[in-house]
Amino acid sequence: MKKVVVGLSGGVDSSVTAHLLKEQGYEVIGLFMKNWHDDSVTISDECPWLDDSNDAMMVADKLGIPFQTVDLSEEYKERIVDYMFNEYEKGRTPNPDVLCNREIKFDVFMKIALSLGADYVATGHYCRKAEFEKDGKTVYRLLSGKDNNKDQSYFLCQLTQEQLSKTLFPIGELQKSEVREIAAAQDLVTADKKDSQGLCFIGKVRLPDFLQQKLKPKEGVIVEVPATTDVFQKEDKNFNSRIEELEYLSSKYQYSMKDGKVVGKHQGAHYFTKGQRKGLAVGGTPAPLFVIDTDVEENVIYTGQGKDHPGIYRKALFVSPEETHWVRQDLAITDGEELKVQARIRYRQPLQDAVLYQTEHGMYIVFDKPQASITEGQFVAWYHEDELLGSGVIS
Repeated sequence: MKKVVVGLSGGVDSSVTAHLLKEQGYEVIGLFMKNWHDDSVTISDECPWLDDSNDAMMVADKLGIPFQTVDLSEEYKERIVDYMFNEYEKGRTPNPDVLCNREIKFDVFMKIALSLGADYVATGHYCRKAEFEKDGKTVYRLLSGKDNNKDQSYFLCQLTQEQLSKTLFPIGELQKSEVREIAAAQDLVTADKKDSQGLCFIGKVRLPDFLQQKLKPKEGVIVEVPATTDVFQKEDKNFNSRIEELEYLSSKYQYSMKDGKVVGKHQGAHYFTKGQRKGLAVGGTPAPLFVIDTDVEENVIYTGQGKDHPGIYRKALFVSPEETHWVRQDLAITDGEELKVQARIRYRQPLQDAVLYQTEHGMYIVFDKPQASITEGQFVAWYHEDELLGSGVIS
């Protein structure tokens, strides 16, 4: 009997994961990760991790499996929270869920599970795993979940072959409705529990409030840049090389105060991200304002009217060599090579046709159609059909 440690989060997905594995004959242990107890950043009187931990314990009790809690709050603060503050301070927008999977669930947590004698770690992610032999070695494939509305492969885009080899995703073949039905049939306390919306395993924390407790407010101005400004007038260029063209396509617009007019004030450019519409508190424009760029050095937010504003769109992006990650290392391209893929720059975005161009300086990804709000610090993930091949941090 193989031993599996399930990351029981107190939600319905991980509860059903544990039940299915038990049905399949595994020896199952439930482990709850406590990732947060910094009282200096409390958002409300609620203590979501306590409720979640109780729910996880009741599920384990119902299933008749051993259960314990591990406190990973120190590692979480060091690897996720500090990194997040650092990135926001630089004017980048990190993705804590991708990082939490890479740094906590499939690293720190996985090591604890394996030290308990586990053969595998299982999570309630909506994705699938497949494997095949190549040159005498097992190659693992990370596939999207069968439920298109819930596919979470994007959040696992930084996993390695080593991590995949020890991971199970039992609900990847199921629809969310089926998962709830199974939970109800087993009379699990989490059957009707709402999906959590907060930061990965922290719970009901609102990001702006969270950031404000560490990054001090600093008043600055909001500038509206008209769509007709010279910045957006692209002249026909003759490029001396493909690389020059790729650099041009992936470069962002450079704004200055003289490109528009001041329309309001804000409390800190580092609280805002590209594409953001809420929280600007500027009224009276025919179409809503969207953030098209933030300048944390000068503490200025640049905005444009309407979701079709040219400042929102870009055709290409760049990933530096140290930020490029291949799940399928055997398919990695080398300097001068290109690869047709589908890619997404955020969770739940439909896959977009694109081409990867590998150069000695890093990788360019050129999309067939211009993409809205390409944001530094976020992850781009590339796929072939339903297999996630690799990912990188947008620079």
